[in-house]
Amino acid sequence: MADSRPDRKQTSLPADPADPTDPAPAPAGIDKSTVHIARVYNYWLGGKDNFAADRAAAEQVIAAYPAVLASVRAQRAFLGRAVHFLAAEAGITQFLDIGTGLPSADNTHEVAQRAAPRSRIVYVDNDPIVRTHADALLTSGSRGSVTYVQADLRNPEPILRVAAASLSIGKPVGLLLAGVLHCIPDSEDPAGIVRRLLAGLAPGSYLVLAHPASDIHTEQIGVAATRFNELAAQGVTLRGRDAVQRFLDGVDLVEPGLVQLHRWRPGPGGPEPGHDLANYGAVGRKP
Repeated sequence: MADSRPDRKQTSLPADPADPTDPAPAPAGIDKSTVHIARVYNYWLGGKDNFAADRAAAEQVIAAYPAVLASVRAQRAFLGRAVHFLAAEAGITQFLDIGTGLPSADNTHEVAQRAAPRSRIVYVDNDPIVRTHADALLTSGSRGSVTYVQADLRNPEPILRVAAASLSIGKPVGLLLAGVLHCIPDSEDPAGIVRRLLAGLAPGSYLVLAHPASDIHTEQIGVAATRFNELAAQGVTLRGRDAVQRFLDGVDLVEPGLVQLHRWRPGPGGPEPGHDLANYGAVGRKP
């Protein structure tokens, strides 16, 4: 198969012995003392691409809300089920995944291209360390393509313009916002950002949304968020079901609608649907 990856430079980084708890050096320009949500999620998912500050913040959250580990893993599984649904059942072969995070098992392109080998995926994240791991994201052995863009969700129009170089924006796209909108405070109008993204996509496009909940296990999750926000340079805003529902205005929800994400078309091996997790998920179609 031809390699569909774009040309890119690779840089060898010098060893950094300053912090023995971090086996890998920090890439140039990365402050290891600053907590970043992508690296915290990586730690929760069992990854190694995180630093001591990230691990400390992650453990503070676990201490306050131990179910966060089940929640983030269920979010990953929800994303996989939703992408499979779009590629295998809804006929979507283009994906715009914003807030990609660090590579893990069953990344969006792997799930999509198993079901539809010609699928094209554009990953977007604003964490420079994700850029350093983009090679893993950009490896595609299929007839599709995978592209990475470093950009910020707060500026959706440039994201759409750059994505248009890889995707046919005039045709339906799967827009993935899984575990990213809680990084946008209400003062920056996250619902408006979603509307602007959807406005730039063709009818028949789908929105996949996952968002941590503030109204499930309220006391524990509230303490966990407070602890994280005290340590992180950029905090998070958890939201109740009604607030998350507003992000879905303008799309027709796919059954079962907006639910705790482990209850969205659950697969084998996940948390029991009868157990609560403080995380909502939904898939909706733009009419």
